[in-house]
Amino acid sequence: MSAIAGHEALLERPRGARALLVLAHGAGAGMRHPFMAGLAAGLAAGLAARKIATMRWEFRYMTEGKRQPPRAEAAELEVRAAWAAATARAKLPCFAGGKSFGGRMTSRAHAAAALPGLRGLVLAGFPLHPPGKPAIARAEHLAGAAGPILFVQGTRDELADLALLRPVVAALGTRATLHVIEGADHGFTRAGQVDAVAAAFAEWISHHL
Repeated sequence: MSAIAGHEALLERPRGARALLVLAHGAGAGMRHPFMAGLAAGLAAGLAARKIATMRWEFRYMTEGKRQPPRAEAAELEVRAAWAAATARAKLPCFAGGKSFGGRMTSRAHAAAALPGLRGLVLAGFPLHPPGKPAIARAEHLAGAAGPILFVQGTRDELADLALLRPVVAALGTRATLHVIEGADHGFTRAGQVDAVAAAFAEWISHHL
């Protein structure tokens, strides 16, 4: 384990890595959650179109054992600090994103002021709205998040009604891609679904190198 900008972090860099993904966790589970660990392992795997390094980092509230995430503006500052520290040492093409809350805060930070050198955003389980409260207000910032964006969503995700998300992605134009995993819920909890997310991330990142 290492530290970046005062945050706990885990670097997984396979031999011959072709890119670095700076990866933030969801609201309810930290960087050691099985989804995060499985995603990092899948991206590093020596399979076709993979060998992507990851820097998983943790928001301070999670490290401190707090249950409630900080306000969005404070979380965005943490995203920006982690990005600057991780990319300063990478010497690789760099991408950013994360799971649910982590992906949303990363995209918000980039929309507020572009993350230097960012090649693209990858978002797994983008939390478009709270459960049972369909809306699109959480996506309003995405128009200001410059560059290519990948959304990986499940058809059973209760935080992202695909009937609402599809038009949001379409409105972003050709720079945005939606990859749908059939039967996946918000946590991608069924066997093989985490690796399916990793495969989608790796293929898209490889295309944008």
